[in-house]
Amino acid sequence: MLLKLFLAFTLIPIAEIYLLVRVGEYIGALNTVAMVVLTGVVGATLARVQGIHTLYKIRTSLQQRKIPSRELMDAVLILVAGILLLTPGFITDTAGIVLLLPMGRAVVRKQLLKKIRSWAGRQRVHIDISSRDLF
Repeated sequence: MLLKLFLAFTLIPIAEIYLLVRVGEYIGALNTVAMVVLTGVVGATLARVQGIHTLYKIRTSLQQRKIPSRELMDAVLILVAGILLLTPGFITDTAGIVLLLPMGRAVVRKQLLKKIRSWAGRQRVHIDISSRDLF
């Protein structure tokens, strides 16, 4: 896990910098910066709209006395999308846009649920309660 985090926090920024430089060579530095700023502003706005819509769906589920598990997972994914879109770079922007699209969220949600179920299936919990502990 630590290795994966290390790679994510070193390889992704290196790839982002490389891509920004290459795009800057083709369209110019100012245009590249403008694209990054524009995707950040548009992405943050879309994340806000999607987030408000998801909060409405959570409230509706709660009013109907249903557990809003899917909606809560969508809310977390939209938050992650917003963070990715505010991070400068084209790779993170692409990942953020994928998470903002309902179809993209569905694919990520399905993969996350598989991982959660796999992790939960491997857990072994043993609780030993004696009568002495109860009083």
